[in-house]
Parts: sequence; C-alpha cells; structure tokens
Amino acid sequence: MGTAAVSIEHLGYRYPRQSNIFTDLNLQIEAGERFGIFGPNGAGKTTLMHCMTGLLSFQQGKLSLFGNDIATNKKETNKLFGFVPQDFSFYQELSPVQNLEFFGAWCGLNKQAIKQRTTELLEILGLADVRNKQVQKFSGGMKRRVNLAIGVIHDPRILFLDEPTVGVDIQTRNAIINYLKELNKSGTTLIYTSHQLSEAEELCNKIALIEAGEIIAHNTLDNLLSEHKEDGLEGLYLNLTGKAYRDGNV
Repeated sequence: MGTAAVSIEHLGYRYPRQSNIFTDLNLQIEAGERFGIFGPNGAGKTTLMHCMTGLLSFQQGKLSLFGNDIATNKKETNKLFGFVPQDFSFYQELSPVQNLEFFGAWCGLNKQAIKQRTTELLEILGLADVRNKQVQKFSGGMKRRVNLAIGVIHDPRILFLDEPTVGVDIQTRNAIINYLKELNKSGTTLIYTSHQLSEAEELCNKIALIEAGEIIAHNTLDNLLSEHKEDGLEGLYLNLTGKAYRDGNV
C-alpha cells in the first residue's frame, strides 16, 4: 500500500435546506496517481472536489491530504494542493505575469521563486510572447493555460482539475494533457473530473464512478473495463450509470 495523497473517511455533506449529498463516503487516493472522478450531472463529483479543496465545509467524517486533517490544519493543507477550476479564476484586466505574481505571493512564494516559476510556466504553456498582454484579450484556450499556470505556480503535491480543457481546440487540449502527464511523472498527484471521457481515458490510470453521492465503482481503468467487459470508458460509464437523460434534474 502506498502513501495516501487523499484519505476520506465517512464523509457526510449536505447543502442548506437540501437532502444529503454524501452520507458515508469513503475513498483513498494514493500518491502519484492520475485519478479520475466521474458521474452524471448532480452525482456529487464537483461537491466532492470542493470538499477536498476546503471550498466546502463538510458536516461529518474526516478528510486529510498527506496525513494532514483539512478541517483542523487548513493552513498546511492549502500549501499541498493546487486547484484548476472550471470557471476562470484570474484577473481579466491583468497580464499573465501580473496574475502569476499575485497568486504566487498569495501562495507564499518569494519574489525570486515567483519570477523563476513564471518564466518556466509561460514558456512551457506557450504564453511567453503574450506575457504582458491583458488576459481579457486572450482566446479561450489561452485563458485555460493561464488558469493552469496559476494552479501550479507553487509546485503543489496534489493538483485538482475540474474540466481543465473545456472549450479548447484539439491542439490546446493535447498540450495540456501532455503537460499534466509530465507533472505526474515528476511526482504530482492528479485528481481530475470532466465530461470529456476520451480525454479522461487517456489521462487517468485509476477512477471512481459516483452515482447519487455513492461510489459505485473504484479501481484501475483496465480492471474495470475487464470486469464489466467494456472496451472504453464511455461504455463503462453508460453500463454503470444508465442511458437515461440526466441534464433535466433540478
């Protein structure tokens, strides 16, 4: 058994004046994994990610990152992870350099480290030539890359990714996925959710499927495909969650 990057025990969460999203959820994600969390709309996957990043405070259970309890050691756990949300999380009127300076300082990096990481990331993500231009003038794919750079500015041990390539062209998607794989090779644990199942199949080596707040499958992708006699993640997903419409629930 490896080191747990994320350990979730008996998690319970409910939104105000709503029924429970989770009542007794247990999950362990080992360090170094490329872990995918999937499920229909409303299944709880984004809620779960927000609990893991501390954006939501759960009512029951325990959640720790590399052994640090997120509820009682928030300052330390915040240093351990980066988060790339589906919504753009930067200042549109600032340049990539200015955004990275701000978020690097917010993460506790000194000026020298910020300058070095900014130069590295803008080069890697193809943004060096627009480093001083306002982000609001960028294409959607360029903005996604700025979002990603902010999420990894402090070289986190865990990187949470919520639809990191939504709305981008195939070249940008390919570049982002390749960069994420390189991050993982260097030791960063990836925790990813998306509706792009072909992309997920390429990136993730282990997955959990969530249905109505419960984990209905959790294993390596290869083992799950073999167990359920499917040849791809899309078929597995439909096999386990059904083919009925899910986007009309309120």
